[in-house]
Formats: sequence, C-alpha cells, structure tokens
Amino acid sequence: MAPNIQETDDKDRTRHELNWWQTICLRCHQSDTTPAWEPSWWGKLFPFPLFPTFRQAAQQICIIIFFFLIWGILYAEIGEPVGLNGELLSMTLLVIASYLVGWIWLKVTTLPALIGMLLTGILFQNLHLVNMTDTYRQLNQDLRKVALVIILMRAGLGLNADVLKKHYIAVLQLGLLPWLVECVAIAIMTHYLLHLPWIWGFLLGSMIASVSPAVVVPCLFRLREVGFGVQKGIPTLLLAAASIDDSVSVAVFAIILNAMFSTGSATFNIIKGPLSIVVGIVFGGLWGSLTAVIPERGDRYVVSLRFLALFLGGLFSLFISSLIGWSGAGPLAIVSSGFMAAYFWEQQGWPVNNNPVSNLFRILWIFFEPILFAFTGAQVTLSALDPDVISMGAICLLSCLVLRVVATFLVSFGCGLNSKEKLFIGLTWMAKATVQAALGPAALDQINNGKTAGDPHDAEEIYGKTILAMSVLSVMISAPVGAILIALTGPRLLSKESHTKTTQSVDLSQRSQEHGSTEL
Repeated sequence: MAPNIQETDDKDRTRHELNWWQTICLRCHQSDTTPAWEPSWWGKLFPFPLFPTFRQAAQQICIIIFFFLIWGILYAEIGEPVGLNGELLSMTLLVIASYLVGWIWLKVTTLPALIGMLLTGILFQNLHLVNMTDTYRQLNQDLRKVALVIILMRAGLGLNADVLKKHYIAVLQLGLLPWLVECVAIAIMTHYLLHLPWIWGFLLGSMIASVSPAVVVPCLFRLREVGFGVQKGIPTLLLAAASIDDSVSVAVFAIILNAMFSTGSATFNIIKGPLSIVVGIVFGGLWGSLTAVIPERGDRYVVSLRFLALFLGGLFSLFISSLIGWSGAGPLAIVSSGFMAAYFWEQQGWPVNNNPVSNLFRILWIFFEPILFAFTGAQVTLSALDPDVISMGAICLLSCLVLRVVATFLVSFGCGLNSKEKLFIGLTWMAKATVQAALGPAALDQINNGKTAGDPHDAEEIYGKTILAMSVLSVMISAPVGAILIALTGPRLLSKESHTKTTQSVDLSQRSQEHGSTEL
C-alpha cells in the first residue's frame, strides 16, 4: 500500500507545482478517461500535459490524414494542377485549420467549436488565403447539402416517441410557437430596417428562427449529468422540441425559396407547399420503417447497412426533391425517416440517439462541421459589408432574441413548469448556428446560378448578401451568448435532482461522444 500512497502524493504534488502555462495546456489536453496504450517513447518526447496523450493525438492525426485523402480524391476527380497556390489545396488547408482552431476554441473557452471554425473561414477569406471559383462554389453547395442531411438525420434519430406521446402538447408549444413569433418578428423588422421585400424577410425569418442543437445539446448535457432539470425531464423535453423546431425551419425555408425562384404557375406553387409536406413525411416514414425490416436485424453488417440506407436515402430525398422543384419534401423526409427508424430500432433493443447508427452520424459530422462553418465564413468579405446592414441587422437580431425569450415564457403555459424554468427555456432558445450556416448562402447561390425571383439582378444580389450576412451575424451573436446564459442560469433556475446516478452515467457517455466530436 505504501508505494501506491507515495505515488498518489507525488502526483498531487506535481499537479500543485504546475506552471501557469502547464495549467493552460491542461485545458486543451485532458487525461484519458479509460485505460489507453501508448508507445514507450511517446511520454518522453511528448510529455503530458504539454502535449496530448497518444490516443488523442492519434485521433487528431487520423482526421487530418482523412482530410488530405479527401483532397486527393477531389484532385483526381477535378484535375486541378497541384501547387501551393492551388485552389483545392487552399480549401483543404482552410478546413483543417478551422477544425484545429475549433478544437482549441472548445477546449480553452468551453464555447461551441463552430464559432472558432466560422471565424477561421472569415479570416482566410479576408486575408485572401482562399478564393473559390464557380467550380468550387458548386462543390461548396453540394457539401452544404450533405451537411444538412446529417443535421436533419440526427434530429430525426434524436426524437423519442415516448417523450412525444407523453408531452406532445408541450413539445409542439415549445417547438413551434416561439419559432413562429421570431420568424414573423424578423420579417417585419428587416422589412422596415433593412428594406427587404416581405417574401425575402420571411425567407430570412424562417432560417434565423431555428434553434441550434450544436449549442443547446452540450450545454443541456452538462446540466443534466449533475441533475439539474432532470426531475421534470426539461433537457429531454427541450431536445425533442429543438428537433421539431429545426425540421419546421428547414422545410418552410425550402418551400419559400422554391416558391420565390420557381417559374411555374403561382397557384400550383401555393398548393405544392402543403403537398410537399405530406409527401415528405409519408415517404420518409415508409423509408425509415423499411430499415427496421431490411436488412435483417441479425445480419453481421446490420449497422453499416442501416447507416447507408438512411444516409443515401436522405441524400436522395434532398437532391431529388430540389431537382423536381419540391424542395420542402426533402428535409421532412429525412427527419421522418430518422424518427421512424429510431422508433422501430428502439423496440429491437437500440436506444434512441445512442445507437450504433447515431454514432456513425456523429463521426461523419466531425468532418462536415468544419467544412460547413469554414466555407460559410469564407463567403463573408468584411470590406464588402454595408455598415448599416451590420448595425441594423444586430438591432433586429437582439430585439427578436429578447422577444423570443418573452414569447417562450408566455406560450409555455400548461407544461407544468414554474416561472424560473420557463425563463430558462426562453434563454436556451436563443442560440443559433447549424441551420443558419447550412441555409445562409442558399439564396445567393440561386442568384449566382442565374435564377431570379422577379426583382432586378443587382437588387436580388443585395438581398442575398444581406441574408448571408445576417446568418453569420446570428451565429456570432447568439451562439456564445446562448451557451454562456445556459451555463450560468441553469444551476440558478432549475431544480436539482439528488438521486440521478443512473441517469448521470448514461448522459455522461452521450456527452463524451458528442463533446469529443467538437460539436455536441
């Protein structure tokens, strides 16, 4: 026993004798939570905590190697001349840099990594380290669509049927009514302050009103693992409502965008909106149900096959619905397929949002998160921004965020919540990020592709750039503010459950998976 006690004392003494810069390194390089192997020479050449453990370093190196492999595949496909100034190489370096900056940002500040990724994209663009031509702009659009599939599929897989049955009124109240209030408020304020036409204002409002799971989920997990809000199931309720909020936001945005840039009959376009909702839900529900039967649940490759079925089915839904002009159907098909698949898989023994397929989507998001936010930031040229747009846009966003807090407080009647819990939910609903990054450049893409909504080209270009600027601004303002407010107000506004050991262990496992992916 004596050697073990002495060893413990030595470790404690060493921990207390750490220099200030070693303490900073500890924020970035935590010790492994489970036993890990490492080469005998690793600790000598790369001592902890100045450097990460071998497991953590190997994980980061793997991801960086994968990014370079993707660059090689794209080079072989596109055939761009190889060189340090090559556009494809600069885009690859942008993604790798944004991933590393996001990882460091998360470890040092504990704020969402996506903020660091977005800032990296803006920095690269304004230092002229990256420049996208039309070929790569189209590639960027396609990659954003893939990222959107992952976002929506994870939202669908995270919907718990039992929670929806038990609290469906509360989920719909919190998922729809605050979204509707903020959407209308954004449309009205941007119409009068930014001079956007009404249809463009509602297009912007449908996007901005979406809550970001990338910010909300990790903050809720940190509160839930220590027992805050567990007694009334507030974290679970908010996660379900956030999934509904995102799904509605993407579907309505797609319907409005398709109606604006469609060249068909106005009457048919109006009818097509509700029809696309029904078609999307039905198709997605059938496809998700099919994955519970095919492949057979005992197949040795069942995890891989189910993942491919959902992922490829989601891509098919999104791309084909855009091709035939039914853009609203695709997003809803993705969410409903994930929901139905998770529902049937749970009956077969796979827990919702913590099954092997969900884990594969988490891993896939590791690669697409820096691509999405870095490329979104790389489309922002600071010198080209109108100061009036930024100042008036900030006023619009802040005013509507406050209005959303008030609206959430007022519409959460009948949910069995007290005033403090209602206020906490309103503050939680402020954070924006993923949907804004995925959809922000969409209108400008349509204009750059030669499509028109009926206004002069120069005016539409201004509208498209305004929507892009507002999407980036919403992330920069609301993501850090939302994360900080959730962390600060959660322990003060939520009651703490003292007997939650079982729940804590499950949630800690989910959080470690999410937090390790630099997103959730």
